[in-house]
Amino acid sequence: MLNINNPIEILKLLEKSNCRECGKPTCLAFAGAVFKREKKLEDCPRLDSNIIKQVDTKTDAKKGSTQQQEEAIKELKQRIAAIDLAAAAKRLGAQYESGKLTLQCLGKNFGVDDKGNIVTEIHVNPQVTIPILNYILYGAGASPSGEWVTFRELKGGEEWYPLYSQRAEKPLKKIADTYTELFSDMLQIFNGKRIDYHYPAEISIVLQPLPKVPILICYSGPEDGLESTLTIFYDKTVEENLNIEAIYGLIAGMVAMFGKLSLRHGNG
Repeated sequence: MLNINNPIEILKLLEKSNCRECGKPTCLAFAGAVFKREKKLEDCPRLDSNIIKQVDTKTDAKKGSTQQQEEAIKELKQRIAAIDLAAAAKRLGAQYESGKLTLQCLGKNFGVDDKGNIVTEIHVNPQVTIPILNYILYGAGASPSGEWVTFRELKGGEEWYPLYSQRAEKPLKKIADTYTELFSDMLQIFNGKRIDYHYPAEISIVLQPLPKVPILICYSGPEDGLESTLTIFYDKTVEENLNIEAIYGLIAGMVAMFGKLSLRHGNG
């Protein structure tokens, strides 16, 4: 049996013709629907039946995403309880005191104690928590180089980009188009820093989701009949601190947080 852990692995099985015969506009949308159990693999008329037999049991038995996230966090906490947290703090440039590692996530304290328990002053959604715990476990602590690259330029980024585009850049652009205070909030609430960058954009803001993992958001609003543009850049060293799946999860989780913020202010 093939073990399916994310929509991209389902997408790999498809011919990617976007034929729409399954009722979805793209093969990526179909893969996402299968992963969420809204569709079944056999709903794709072009997929070989032998492939369906190899994965349908795993797919039908897939648990809801919330439960999956809870189990993933539980496993990561167990791994953290088994490592030298003081050494991890030194490796990452984080603080360690009284049995607790503390690092900054978007300017706010995020702590983990020697038993893997999470201590944080803010609500951080599970999608962001998982990359943070992965960062503590596996991050090399590589310092930023100052060289910015797009998601697609990262290792594995081209493969993950369709999902990333739908869950990260496109929804963040939509939030920016409708929520006029988004970038003020990034500066004031999340300790962002506005910079001048050669990339053509009206606004360029650097955020620090994790120590040594900066991101650069460049945005230009709609003008003269042209739609807005938004691109997220990463320091080239990000791959030494997070793998591509963790990078995707981190940004998608952040975008979800920004979306809830905009809704609370009545602009979503």
